[in-house]
Amino acid sequence: MSALEITGLSKSFGGLHVIQDISLKVTEGERRLILGPNGAGKTTLFNLIAGDLSPSAGRIKLSGEDISHLPTYRRAAHGIGRTFQILTLFGGETVIRNVVLAGLGRTPKRWRPIGALDNDRALRSKAMEILQGVMLDHIAEKPVSETSYGERRRLEIAMALAQEPKLLLLDEPLAGLSREERKAVETLLQRFPRSLTIIMIEHDMDVALAFAERIALLHNGKLLVDGSRDEVIADPRTKEAYLAQ
Repeated sequence: MSALEITGLSKSFGGLHVIQDISLKVTEGERRLILGPNGAGKTTLFNLIAGDLSPSAGRIKLSGEDISHLPTYRRAAHGIGRTFQILTLFGGETVIRNVVLAGLGRTPKRWRPIGALDNDRALRSKAMEILQGVMLDHIAEKPVSETSYGERRRLEIAMALAQEPKLLLLDEPLAGLSREERKAVETLLQRFPRSLTIIMIEHDMDVALAFAERIALLHNGKLLVDGSRDEVIADPRTKEAYLAQ
């Protein structure tokens, strides 16, 4: 079954056609890489899937349900989680409180006064379990302002996981990381269960190609090549549009 099905998706800003008639399917549990040069429309595609932008045309289905016109918060409730190129964290809070706040939106407890969260054992227990999964449990009580950039990247992934997604969109999770930090995130990606479908935008080709099972190559807002990892890498259009950059 398709976890995500996109049909004829387009997005224009006035006369600027950023996404043009893209159609693709992502199966449940798949590891999909979105590849393309800068300005190809990769992040715009993520924004359309997550609901941060409305499509000019086309449909988006999540597990068979049309979500094309649902607002962002409704898509999150339906199982879409994401990270961003620019980190979006609560800098004045601790690591664990960031994860608690991210998970809060999935529960009726979100209507309670925020001060009660510190004593909520269920939310904190779940947050700590997620932090263990991303190898950050040892700094759970540390303020985010005192963490490294690589730790913040993993924290953002933890916050996305706290929303219990079925589909996880990772927008350049390795951007700006050191070699050691990249290794940590690469290990994390390999540990994700197959119950989670992952689509990733990434420019680190070694990690991206080791991760990907199928690749969609975008160029000038169009889907240029779509297929298995070997098929896309061998395609001369890939070399012309991306690998030769």
